[in-house]
Amino acid sequence: MTDLTEPHVRAAQPTARPTAPFADLLALEQLDENTFRGFCHAGAPMRTFGGHVAAQALVAAGRTVEDRRPVHSMHGYFLLPGTPARPIDYLVERVREGVSYTTRRVTAVQDRNEIFSLTASFKHPEPAADRRRGMPPLPDPESLPDAVAHAPAEVRRMVAATGGFQDLDVRFVPPGAPGVPPAAPGLLQQFVWMRTASRLPDGDPLLHAGALAYLSDLTLAATAGLDEQQNFFQRTEPPTLLMASLDHAMWFHRPFRADEWLLFAQRSPSASDGRGLALGEFYDRDGLLVASAVQEALIRRQP
Repeated sequence: MTDLTEPHVRAAQPTARPTAPFADLLALEQLDENTFRGFCHAGAPMRTFGGHVAAQALVAAGRTVEDRRPVHSMHGYFLLPGTPARPIDYLVERVREGVSYTTRRVTAVQDRNEIFSLTASFKHPEPAADRRRGMPPLPDPESLPDAVAHAPAEVRRMVAATGGFQDLDVRFVPPGAPGVPPAAPGLLQQFVWMRTASRLPDGDPLLHAGALAYLSDLTLAATAGLDEQQNFFQRTEPPTLLMASLDHAMWFHRPFRADEWLLFAQRSPSASDGRGLALGEFYDRDGLLVASAVQEALIRRQP
C-alpha cells in the first residue's frame, strides 16, 4: 500500500543470482488442508505492506489447486491495516472445481480481524488467437539509475526502517526520456522497470505470480497522486497526501518471470471523491504484455 522500495544493483549475469531471500517472503506454513500462516513486513510504520499480504494470499490460494493450474486473475480488498509484529492466517475456501477453471476465496485474518479478502481464478492453458498491445519504446533498465541510491538520505532511512524491500531492482524512466508517450489532459503516468533482485525457483509459476502481485503494489497507487506530490523516491519535502490502497485487481495474460526485468507502464485517468484510480501494464523485455493491474486508492490531503 506504499511505494517504498530498496533495489539492489543488477548482477552481471541473472543466472548467478541466489534463490533467496525474496522467495522466503512468499513462504507459508501450512496449518491444515485449507489454512496457511505467514508474516508480512512493514510498508509504513507499524503497518504491513499491502502487496506482501496480497502476494501471500495468492500463494495460499494456489497451493490448494491440486493440478497447479496457472492463476489468470485475482481481485482483492484491503479491509484493515495489519501489523508486521503478528502472524497472518490465510483461510482458503474452495469455491469451484471446474473442468477448465478453478476458483478460490481467501480471507486473511490477524488477531481475529479480517484484514484482506481475495478471490483468485486459475485455469488450464489453451491454444487461441493472440492479440496484444505493444510496449512503448523506452530506455532499457541498464541505462537507468538505481532508485534508492539516488534518493534523499531520509528516504533511504525510511526504507530501511520498514524491515522489507531488501531484494528488489527498481528503475524509474524519467518523464522526458525518449519514447515516453506525450502527456494528455487529466492523465497522469509513470514508467518503472522492476524485478526481484534474487532469482526465484524454476518450475513454480505461482511464486512468480505472487512476486508480481507484490511488485504491482509498490508504485501503482502513487501514480494517482503525481499531480500533487513527487514520487516517494524523489521527494525532499514531507508528503502532502495521505494514500492507502482500497482494492487491487490483476490479470495474468502470458507466462513471465518476476526475477527478470519487467516494464510497469502506469497511468491514472481519474481522481475524485477522495479516491484515485490507477491502471498498469507489465511488459517483458521482448515487449510482450504479460499482466495488467488496476488499483483504487484513498487520497486525502494531510491535515
